[in-house]
This record gives sequence, C-alpha cells and structure tokens, in this order.
Amino acid sequence: MRYFKEFYRFLKHIKENKSLLIRLTKNEFQKQYLGSYLGLVWAILQPLSFILVMWFVFEVGFRATPVVGDTPFVLWLLSGMIPWFFMADAISSGTNSIISSAYLVKKVAFRVSILPLVQIGSSLMVHSMLLVILMIVFILHGKMPTIYWLQLPYYALCAVVLTLGISWLTSALRVFIKDIGNFIGIVLQLGFWFTPIFWSVDILPEKYLYLIKLNPFFYIVDGYRNTFVNHVWFWEQYRVTPYFLITTLIFLVLGAIVFKRLRPHFGDVL
Repeated sequence: MRYFKEFYRFLKHIKENKSLLIRLTKNEFQKQYLGSYLGLVWAILQPLSFILVMWFVFEVGFRATPVVGDTPFVLWLLSGMIPWFFMADAISSGTNSIISSAYLVKKVAFRVSILPLVQIGSSLMVHSMLLVILMIVFILHGKMPTIYWLQLPYYALCAVVLTLGISWLTSALRVFIKDIGNFIGIVLQLGFWFTPIFWSVDILPEKYLYLIKLNPFFYIVDGYRNTFVNHVWFWEQYRVTPYFLITTLIFLVLGAIVFKRLRPHFGDVL
C-alpha cells in the first residue's frame, strides 16, 4: 500500500511542478538538435524521411502493392511501426536518464524519479509529429478520419505508463550495472521481431497466438492498428485489455519499488 501512496505523491509532485517538467522536456528535446544547421527542423525531417522511404518501397517499388484486407500494406505497417518506435526510443533513452543527468541527481531538492518521464516526454513529442504525418498519409490514401481516432490518447497513455514503469526499473539498475544499457538494446531488437509489426498474427496457428498476446507491446501496436485500420474500440478487447492493464501495473509497481530502494545510492555511484 505504501508504494501506491508513493506513486500518488509522485503524481501530485508532477501536478505541482508541471511547469518544471515541461521545461525539462523541452530542453531535452531541443538538446538533441542544437548545434546542427537545421536545428529542430530535423525533428520533422527524420520521421518524414522514414515515411517517404516506406511509401516509396511499398507504393513505387512493388509493382503490385500488397494490401491487408482493403488497406494498403504501407498504412498497415506504419500504424504498427510508429508506436513501436516511440516505445523503443522512450525505453532506450529512459534507461540512460539517470546517468545522463547526474548533475540533477546530486541536487537534494530535485525529485529524481521524474527524469525517465522527461525522456519519455521528449520521445512523445517526436511521436506526435509522426502521428500527424501518419494521419495525413491515411487521408492522402482516401482513408478519412473516423470516430475511432478518438481513442488514440488512450493508447498513447498506455504506452507512456508502460514505458515509465520499465524505465524506472532499468534506469535505476543502469546506474549500478553498465551492461543494462546493452541488454535493453538487445531486448528491444528481439522485441521488434517478436511483436507483429512487419507480420500479421493471422499467420500464426491458434495454439501459439496467446504467446504473442502475452507481450504487452502487442497490445499497443494492435491498438493503434485497431484505431486506424480495423476500427475496433479498446473496450471490445475484453480479454487482452485487462491482462495489459495488470501487466502494466506490475511493471509500474516493480519499477517504483526498485527505483525507490536504489535512489539513495545514486549520488554515491555517480
């Protein structure tokens, strides 16, 4: 129960210091692009170039454009790949959030637990740009906005909470175990291929399907596709949704416990 109280205090701290969180997130976002000639323009050009490559490969490169149902494959692929890129980037940067901000960790009055959230917020800004581009691509293909697009904030929030729990765990361990960063990189590479992003779950035998659904990232990727392609509400996933929420809660509590217990020793190591 005390960890739920701690999480409540964390949320209260965010509410009371939201201006600080926003400022840190903007600074982190800008830091990635300062010093280059185009600056923040790269934040738009990088995702846009990715979209253009996917469009060229599947719309121009293939003479017969593959489709999934009645949806062009490029739209089906992008609607699953974009949330994965956000989660992978958020976890990767969140894992290194403590060691990359050692000067803040040593400040007594600073709440260190928001540092992973700062990295996630920075990744979310890029993700938002990608989503806008994805919506434009759908419209250019004649796929007009639907009421199902209203559930995007829900899936984005699910992704944020899941990555926050994982980042609390990995960022705390990263301070003491340098190999954690490399380990997370390998896990994310494997996770990319074990999550149905480039392939559809329809190719799997029914008896193995549950193994894929145990992957919490599947819920997010499938949710984005349900929003843009399949037109399915999240509450209609009455079996997968409760499992995902429980799994996310486990990561959140476990991450909070590990982070709280290791936090007093961060300053000594850094």
